Amino acid sequence: MDSQLLRAEELGIKLEIVNGLPVWEASPVMRHQTAVDRIRESIKRFDADDESCDCFHIADVYVQFPDGSLKRPDISVFCKTPTETDNALKEIPDAVIEIISKGYEKKDLEVGVPFYLGSGVKDIVVFNPYTNEVLHFRGGEKREMISPFEIKFECGCVCVV
Repeated sequence: MDSQLLRAEELGIKLEIVNGLPVWEASPVMRHQTAVDRIRESIKRFDADDESCDCFHIADVYVQFPDGSLKRPDISVFCKTPTETDNALKEIPDAVIEIISKGYEKKDLEVGVPFYLGSGVKDIVVFNPYTNEVLHFRGGEKREMISPFEIKFECGCVCVV
């Protein structure tokens, strides 16, 4: 792992590198983490009998994208369980869920969403736990909902945000 990223971790800073640009944010607060846990508990297959998708999900893990960018989605959802590694995951998530932290709205909306869409992530969800606003991006579409709301991902998983 890049020494710059390890130093940031020691200082309690979440550092990402997007298109060569370092983007940082303070470590998440309790409201943020409880939203992550609640959403992760709800992730499952839309059709319980369809075993073609693992609906594997993991929180706050580095994903290295083909252009070299390193992102740490709050929740990454994979149809196929990624290979376990001690380094950043190389597989692109099928879906990403970001929970907004106060003061970092632009990071998730203006930097994250276009980056994920351009990198092949099929579903991007951004949840604001302060307003309960849920935004769902897929392809060229943007849907706006109010939490709690069930979202079905293209890969066959569903979750309640």
